[in-house]
Amino acid sequence: MGLKSVYSWRATAAFLAFSLLAASGMRPQSSAALQKACCAAKADANREKYLSRDAAAAARFAARADALLGAAPVNKADWGLLIEDAQTGETLHAKNADNYFVPASNMKLFTTALALAKLGPDYKFHTTIETRGTISTGGRLSGDLILVGRGDPNLSNRKFPYELKEEFDGPPEKALAELADAVVARGVKEIAGDVIGDDSYFPRERYPNGWEIDDMVWEYGAAISAIVVDDNTVSVTLTPGERGGDPVMATVDPLTPDFTLQNDVATSTPDAKSDLTLTREPGAGLVAVRGTLPAKSAPRKLVLAIEEPAQHAASLLAALLAERGVKIDGKISVVHVPDTDTTPRTVLAEHVSVPLGDEVKLINKISQNLHAEMMLRTVARQSGLWSTTDDLLKVPQDFYAAADIAPDDVIQTDGSGLSRHDLITPRAVVSLLKYAEGQTWFAPYYASLPVAGVDGSLQDRMKGTVAEGRIHAKTGSVAHVRTLSGFAELPDGRRLIFSFLSNNESGKNHESADVLNGLCVAMIEEFGGTARASVPARAKVKQN
Repeated sequence: MGLKSVYSWRATAAFLAFSLLAASGMRPQSSAALQKACCAAKADANREKYLSRDAAAAARFAARADALLGAAPVNKADWGLLIEDAQTGETLHAKNADNYFVPASNMKLFTTALALAKLGPDYKFHTTIETRGTISTGGRLSGDLILVGRGDPNLSNRKFPYELKEEFDGPPEKALAELADAVVARGVKEIAGDVIGDDSYFPRERYPNGWEIDDMVWEYGAAISAIVVDDNTVSVTLTPGERGGDPVMATVDPLTPDFTLQNDVATSTPDAKSDLTLTREPGAGLVAVRGTLPAKSAPRKLVLAIEEPAQHAASLLAALLAERGVKIDGKISVVHVPDTDTTPRTVLAEHVSVPLGDEVKLINKISQNLHAEMMLRTVARQSGLWSTTDDLLKVPQDFYAAADIAPDDVIQTDGSGLSRHDLITPRAVVSLLKYAEGQTWFAPYYASLPVAGVDGSLQDRMKGTVAEGRIHAKTGSVAHVRTLSGFAELPDGRRLIFSFLSNNESGKNHESADVLNGLCVAMIEEFGGTARASVPARAKVKQN
């Protein structure tokens, strides 16, 4: 029996029951029972009205969706769509809802929900500086100084909480500088041993399966480590000269032992276009940048990923201590496997993170890949160290089962969605979001989603349409993939849950995103009963 006929049957049954009571001269048991039955009948009548309206709206939406997806060049792509009413669970539109799609950053919806469920919004990370040595009256530390990372993704100068945009305060190494200050405040003036970066809290796996070589050069593909200083990145700034032929000045901030920069960039004439090529072979210690920058043009900033985060962090800590007058007798070294020495350590300094709810908001608003990987591994670490990547990826399975996600509807190889080997179905996404809506941690989860035309990766999309401010959703984008999934708040107060996934798309970058925008506008207009906005269905968008 269909949903509409069930509601109709219930309303009819209530009417017949009271008609029989009246005909037989019997009185209902109580006025309260009568009122309750009447309210139920009224509610069913309202549902009947919504169902009737939604049936017509669904037909109109389907026609608009077909037109959007049928236009070149997006008609050559694979599309999966699913829209459900959040309250009734009714399916309003479905297309390939049980097929696999590469999710890109829609995978972060799963990882951040997992983190909130398993760790809680108030969870905090602790990064410490420890030693087994002692500090003499003259300030000499007799042992090693060990920076111990435990997955805090924000040892940086980033300001929290995130409000509409990212904000920063101070130098990128601000958090590490505060730890150095704390060490000096303990009276340390000389370190007899080494300065060590210890990232053994997570098993060493810098790059998940499915990440590509090109990813590893740039900030969005930074290496995974239990130590994350400024997103495991450094900035290379190229400043052209005043005239053609002048050298281009290059600076690296902060300085790092991770690579040596080879600068082969020259200043071109003021009317020439920028032409830069950057090369770094995997595992190589040389970054080469070649090409030209126009005379008198603005400096060009390139944010590059660090390949050895623990080494970089230990080196940076040593430099900060040296700036504060601390003499270091030993070397810079790293620890990647848990120490078997059970000698107690003394904590000299500690950095405590912001609450996890604030971190989740940052992850989903700006789509921060490395931070999402920290979430997955921190959840797994609560049960101890894992031996293999397969063991790590088994950790979320009980959570997905609790969310009523069908077995094998999520094939996961990382936490961020940067892997091209991740696969999900639109139905898995909608099931996850429905489950999240009923959990105690839903408020910070919902608040973490970008809002159309307002903030995050949707800040410049759907502005001036009925969808502005009403779409709360996570974007996703890797080569040939564009995705958008989340919640739609209708003008009549109802909420829809949706997942729109596109794979194997080509053409210009904006075209699939334009279609996703158009689907959102159509969804709000048709199911929300609003007049169509006087804007194109495919508004051009800025890519995020």
